[in-house]
Amino acid sequence: MTTEKGLLSGNTTMLILKLLEEKDMYGYQIIEELAKKSDETFRLKTGTLYPILHGLENDDLVISYDENADKARVRKYYHLTSKGKNLLKKKQSDWNAYKNAVNRVLEGGMGYAIV
Repeated sequence: MTTEKGLLSGNTTMLILKLLEEKDMYGYQIIEELAKKSDETFRLKTGTLYPILHGLENDDLVISYDENADKARVRKYYHLTSKGKNLLKKKQSDWNAYKNAVNRVLEGGMGYAIV
């Protein structure tokens, strides 16, 4: 399944925050989890992901920390802050309102009960 870039771009932050709500992750792990959970519909490039993560970090929505992956490699993990959790809740609420409105239009508008 292919999706228009515009559909993903407005919601990428919400999807990343949602993944980080579940557990701390490093960049490549975020890319892989998003692809896996979306049945490969959403496959981010590193050039897209890292600027988003840096922006989230600058806004105190996530914090990063280094952890040894093995003797030779250190990975940067991202952790969702309470401010990030609050933004995620708002974005999910906005998304649900949007999704419901689109579904109402696609289904022909609100039905009226017949009395």
